Amino acid sequence: MITLCMIVKNEEINLRKSLKAVYPFIDEIIVVDTGSTDKTKDIAKGFTDKVYDFEWCNDFAKARNFAISKASNDWILVLDADEVIVEFYSNSILKFIEDKNNSKVVGRIKIINFLDCSSKNKTQTERLSRLFNKNYFHYEGIVHEQVTALSEKAYTVIPVDIAVNHFGYTKDVLRKTSKLQRNIELLKKAVENNPKDSYYLYQLGKSYYLNKQYNIALINFKKALKFIDNPNYEYAEDLVETYGYCLVNTEQYSEALHIEKYKTYYLKSPDYNFLMGLIYMNNGNFKEAINSFRICTTYEEGKIEGVTSYLPYYNIGVIYECLGEKDKSENYYKMCGNYELALKRL
Repeated sequence: MITLCMIVKNEEINLRKSLKAVYPFIDEIIVVDTGSTDKTKDIAKGFTDKVYDFEWCNDFAKARNFAISKASNDWILVLDADEVIVEFYSNSILKFIEDKNNSKVVGRIKIINFLDCSSKNKTQTERLSRLFNKNYFHYEGIVHEQVTALSEKAYTVIPVDIAVNHFGYTKDVLRKTSKLQRNIELLKKAVENNPKDSYYLYQLGKSYYLNKQYNIALINFKKALKFIDNPNYEYAEDLVETYGYCLVNTEQYSEALHIEKYKTYYLKSPDYNFLMGLIYMNNGNFKEAINSFRICTTYEEGKIEGVTSYLPYYNIGVIYECLGEKDKSENYYKMCGNYELALKRL
């Protein structure tokens, strides 16, 4: 009932692990190759006989839609070769796709991004639209393509019980590939054609941010914030937060205080509150910082690993240490468990 659709190029290192993990949960595999020169296609053929060639045209949406067009089933699951299934609750997913009311609903799977495999604290979690009915949805966008309703109307998204580990943005992978630079060049063209498109500007800024080109990222984030017309868009919170981290990384702490104006929209987000804690802390507003960090700990889960536990506790400990309140600081460091930075301060 579910077809996996994947586009690939030179993924011989990742592909087998990805397909092996998802194989037990889906009914059909479509692999579209965009010009591999390694053993990618041979590996794919070990899992499916539906391997197709697609002449690359600098348009990810066209490649995605080509893959979808080859699917026999209505329900499509989209994964990349550097993503590995770690959770797939079949009963829950079957219930979701068998419910006729969900035919025009998109399922958002959990993506656990590993940003640095050498550190336990470098993961970031997000939800992305990846499970949908091909009769009502397709892809649009040359890069960082988005699931879009064929009717061009707004649609409902809900989280589904699928989780994957994503290794595409680890330092090692970025060093070995030109992935970020490729994305930057494609996004620059997209922005040229759509200079007021906040999503393209956000993605361009995010690419520069991941490449640690913070000043260029800031220019694009500022433009994206200027043109965004709805702070409730799926990417809006990440835009605000990444913009804030850019300002912190460039030590523009006073400017970063402007992020406070988004509190109305993201007050219930532990990640937003953690960012505000850092901003207040770097501006010497320790009372506000402690309050923001404490709010983080009232939530079970955030996007950044540790953002609801040891990270805010550690920063509160640092604040109390700076204020000369040794007993309080030690108590908070002890609440951090095995967090290395806290252990060094005890």
